[in-house]
Amino acid sequence: MAVDEVTDRLERICTALREAGVPYAVVGGQAVALWVATRDPSAVRTTKDVDLLLSRADLPRARATASAAEFDYFEMLGVGMFLDRRNPNPRAGVHLVWSGERVRPEHEFPAPTVEQRERIAGTFDVVLLDGLVQMKLQAGRDQDRVHLRDLIDVGLVDRSLLDRLPPALAASLEPLLTELGR
Repeated sequence: MAVDEVTDRLERICTALREAGVPYAVVGGQAVALWVATRDPSAVRTTKDVDLLLSRADLPRARATASAAEFDYFEMLGVGMFLDRRNPNPRAGVHLVWSGERVRPEHEFPAPTVEQRERIAGTFDVVLLDGLVQMKLQAGRDQDRVHLRDLIDVGLVDRSLLDRLPPALAASLEPLLTELGR
């Protein structure tokens, strides 16, 4: 049931933004799931929230669009999010990542821009794979390494990506590729 609620939130907010012409890209665990599903739907893991990449300049239009789709905008500890009126729990919210800005002050590299996206399954605009991998490597949490392993396991990420990443991030990806025999 919880998976259905996350899927519903993802579909509602993405459909509303797309129909209003507000550029966005799915990032985070949902982006990993969407990419993995392009290769092996049975390998998809679920996550409890939705992360979207938006341009700060588009926030007023995104807020109005989200409101019409029954989401309210909140900021908590500097993180912008849309909370579903039916379940206004920040853990289950739609968390916003700002296009071209650092996700955390200590991150060396900014998030991809909202233009760096691709439509997957004819429905969702998802951050390009290279940008997603860079975000996951930079975040460096256990769950991010699991997501990277999933992308490697289904053949979406291989050694050819190492040359396209900044050296510090390539050095973080290489051990995961080696661990998985890639």
